Amino acid sequence: MFIVHTELYLAHQFKRIKVVVRQMQKTTFEITKMDCPSEENLIRMKLDEISSIANLDFDIPNRKLTVFHSGEIDQIEQSILELNLGGKKLSTEKTEQTNFEENSNQKKLLWSVLGINFAFFIIEMTTGLISKSMGLVADSLDMLADSFVYGISLFAVGGTLTRKKRIAKLAGYFQIALAIIGFIEVLRRFFGTERLPDFSTMIIVSIFALIANGICLYLLQKSNSKEEAHMKASMIFTSNDVIINLGVIAAGLLVNWMNSNKPDLIIGTIVFALVIQGALRILKLSK
Repeated sequence: MFIVHTELYLAHQFKRIKVVVRQMQKTTFEITKMDCPSEENLIRMKLDEISSIANLDFDIPNRKLTVFHSGEIDQIEQSILELNLGGKKLSTEKTEQTNFEENSNQKKLLWSVLGINFAFFIIEMTTGLISKSMGLVADSLDMLADSFVYGISLFAVGGTLTRKKRIAKLAGYFQIALAIIGFIEVLRRFFGTERLPDFSTMIIVSIFALIANGICLYLLQKSNSKEEAHMKASMIFTSNDVIINLGVIAAGLLVNWMNSNKPDLIIGTIVFALVIQGALRILKLSK
């Protein structure tokens, strides 16, 4: 009798497994504003609480996300839309794939890019204040924003949902406060008489920051690559971080050419606005 019940139980469990396999689906999203790994981490954290998700496959160069899931897609789609990253569902189809490889080096990798970003936050903030460059100061906050995203990813792992939301809220409001202080300083310098920023420091530090961002993109893309470890040039030069670095370099050249601090103040204002935009996305994780 026991054997019969055991066989029936095993048959029932096997049947359940077969049903789950048949119900596994993959949905592809286009995420138009996903241009660097920090957006990937934002999406991962946002979707982390949805138990029906089996795996997330990111294709940053092509701005695509494939979600492997069971059940309905509505909650997943709504969560992606809430991040305001230009998410749009492209297709949903059944899939036979049920085994997914986990990247065991992901945590070590996140610590590496967190260290690079935070180090350049300190470097750019210090040199920006010394050289009187608001462009460098603003870019340092952008580096800090990326550090927050990677930091939340690391410190929230294994923690409760409440803990993740609390960390995201503190990081988001702190970032907004710093950006507002930056805006106020830009206005003060715009209407006041401030000496010209040191254009050579702006250019040199931004070149090193550009290299640092390139290294971070390379490491993260290498980790995600299913083929050979190379990175598409389109991904590098369309990344917001890289565009900002190039903008600060251009502002430095214009400061020297025009003998005016206005190019530095303009790029600073643009980057501060991007920092606030990033902070608002982080705050969405706390809801």
